[in-house]
Amino acid sequence: MGKLFGTDGVRGVANSELSVELAFKLGQASAFVLTGEAKHKPKVLIGKDTRISGDMLEAALSAGLCSVGAEVILAGVIPTPAIAYLTRLYGADAGVVISASHNPMEYNGIKFFNNKGFKLKDEIENEIEEIILEKPEKIVLATGAKVGRIIHKDSAVDDYKAFAKSTITTDLKGMKIAIDCANGASSYTSKSVLEELGADVYVINDTPDGTNINKDCGSTHIEAIGKYVKEIGADVGLAFDGDADRVLAVDENGVLVDGDKIMAICALDMKSKGKLNDNVIVATVMSNLGLFIMAKEKGLEIKKTTVGDRYVLEEMCRGNYSIGGEQSGHIILLEHNTTGDGLVTALNFLSVIKYSGEKVSELAKVMEVLPQVLVNAKVKTENKKKYTEDAEIVAEMEKIEAEFNGNGRVLIRPSGTEPLVRVMIEGKDIEVITKRAESLAKLIESKLG
Repeated sequence: MGKLFGTDGVRGVANSELSVELAFKLGQASAFVLTGEAKHKPKVLIGKDTRISGDMLEAALSAGLCSVGAEVILAGVIPTPAIAYLTRLYGADAGVVISASHNPMEYNGIKFFNNKGFKLKDEIENEIEEIILEKPEKIVLATGAKVGRIIHKDSAVDDYKAFAKSTITTDLKGMKIAIDCANGASSYTSKSVLEELGADVYVINDTPDGTNINKDCGSTHIEAIGKYVKEIGADVGLAFDGDADRVLAVDENGVLVDGDKIMAICALDMKSKGKLNDNVIVATVMSNLGLFIMAKEKGLEIKKTTVGDRYVLEEMCRGNYSIGGEQSGHIILLEHNTTGDGLVTALNFLSVIKYSGEKVSELAKVMEVLPQVLVNAKVKTENKKKYTEDAEIVAEMEKIEAEFNGNGRVLIRPSGTEPLVRVMIEGKDIEVITKRAESLAKLIESKLG
């Protein structure tokens, strides 16, 4: 990755690492790169989550865009996936979201979508970085009538809500649903959509004040919705993250139904209706082994990618696959949207529940979540990636996997930032996998530390 862009746009502490000056320059450089071939006055759609720093960064980003002649359309507070969809609907040349997703409120981020609603490829991000860091002279300022304008799109939230509702064919009448909006963008969309579809909706954490986004709530604090579901006797609970591109669920007993289980439930329903292309689910290497075992038993195939929703999406587009995602609840339904969409995922999950007539706890039995143990091995920084070159380490990994005979696995990953190798082992017996993980981590430390 470059100096500015990370795995999901440009992120940092707002007004420090992610400064007003940087937001302004990102506006200028992105307009140059993303709309360079536009023969008309380029249009850029901007949305944001509920962070207090969103207004400040939106103003700076908009000023940068207008300074090079772009027309800015402000959607206001709105989920990230809404921008991916509305960029296409409005015929914009690019979409931008100001959000740090599930991170604490002091952080913020700026991430871009192209005119088809897809996140930018690495080479495009590198081109934007190069202009900011090395070739600012490429920027040509607009003057006179060529300076850009800012337009407020008051219908953006309603346009997205109408789209979300259109992704399912059933109503949700008779369902008692609890939701946790994480005091984020979902506060403006989810409750009303579920109510318009006939559900009886109970909500927590839907009073954003600019500083409480993700604070002890939402999909990163699933215990809150679990407790609430049991208190009110709801059929199901849903927890979104700050920018509402993720959703996790809990069953009627408040027990977690994670992204792997949501994908399994939805994929099997899609298969039964002939809507699961090639009977494939796209998942990352960190998905629970239980998902892979379920797939084998049910005649499905799992295509594995490295960690990160952008890699899941790339694989989905490569094979035109229908569903993919991560344990975290970042799930992509490619028929409907080009990025993870918490509300659309939730609606499709709820429609399966309604159609089946079963309790969520029964549906969730489709896969068994195998215990996972993670142990860090301290190594020399230069040795982080050398575990595959050590014959003794490789032999021990193979020995452990052979012992599990398909009911367990070993996954080793070097840390991206620390002198550590992460040893993750899955299996049915927590005591056994704990011992194996600890012994393997000790071996790696002795050889590479």
